[in-house]
Amino acid sequence: MGCAPILVQRWGPNMTDQIAMLKEFDKQDMASWTRKFIDDLETAFQHDLGILDDDDWHGILCIGMGGSGAGGELLSTLADNYAGLPIVNWRDYGLPSWWGPEWLVIATSYSGNTEETLDGVTLALEKGGTVIGISSGGRLESLLDSNEEGHHINVPAGQMPRSAFGHLFGTQLSLMWTLGIFPAPTDEDLGLMINRLRDATRLWDPQQGSTLALKAAELLSGSDIGVVSSSNLGCVSQRFVNQLNENSNVFGRSSVMPEMSHNEIIPWTDEHPGRRTLVLIKSDLAELGNKKRIEWFEEKSIFTHKLVIEAVGSSLVEHLLYVAHVSDWISIMLAVSNGVDPSDMDAIPELKEFLKEGQ
Repeated sequence: MGCAPILVQRWGPNMTDQIAMLKEFDKQDMASWTRKFIDDLETAFQHDLGILDDDDWHGILCIGMGGSGAGGELLSTLADNYAGLPIVNWRDYGLPSWWGPEWLVIATSYSGNTEETLDGVTLALEKGGTVIGISSGGRLESLLDSNEEGHHINVPAGQMPRSAFGHLFGTQLSLMWTLGIFPAPTDEDLGLMINRLRDATRLWDPQQGSTLALKAAELLSGSDIGVVSSSNLGCVSQRFVNQLNENSNVFGRSSVMPEMSHNEIIPWTDEHPGRRTLVLIKSDLAELGNKKRIEWFEEKSIFTHKLVIEAVGSSLVEHLLYVAHVSDWISIMLAVSNGVDPSDMDAIPELKEFLKEGQ
């Protein structure tokens, strides 16, 4: 299936050469890590997890924070469409009050040292739960290797958690196939999906001469940003906002149909001062009612600029992966076009040091 073009209300003047901007501001080479996203996915899909399938679980609880926790939201969305049991994502200390050992825990922490995640894993093991951890090592690996109810899956180390999404979510998705939670694709279908994703997302790579992400960044720059999608893509819409926060150092918000049509459409359909950009993420796999709501909203909403991203692919999995990768490129180009290093995140390690001082 081909790659749908980006649609915009207007283009502004050409900006500074994007390769030069990346060279100047992308000091830790986030672009290179992003370029490897599909390769990382493919590697994760081919990894022998060393786990036998087990269909006795009442549900699955995914725990993780930040970029490491994003995959749990995608798994939850996919479970709502494909699975015979619920998958719940938990981004906090501890565990929800209703959790019991009949719920499998999947803990994801790229560093293996995320405080909140380790707290939940420790509690789950103390209560007789089974935990599968995904990390590049750290305390999570040690904790699980020393417990009979723990199993650890290694992913390659050496990058920022949000740039390791291919390794992390690829491993999570492969785990769902191995456990029989999601129907597993054939090797042929999986290979075709990887090839389509590689071809489609290559069209967004600045190194390939593409200016799609740069032009999208221009529309977002200096704006209040609202990302709107149908509910089946809400998880990647929120991840896009998180990438705008962390890569681009800007605010944004994510809303989904049909819920936002019961509240947020009111200010969108009224005049307000200031520059605002509407980002519409569309999927032909959305419910018909949501397609109609988005059609009405797109016609009636008032905005300074509009950016439309059409998800492409033959399945919901492929739609989610496509949008996740495209939005990564946009957030990186928004960062460097504003003179921001997309890898810079001083506040997060500063907070971690502050928390250590209180222990």
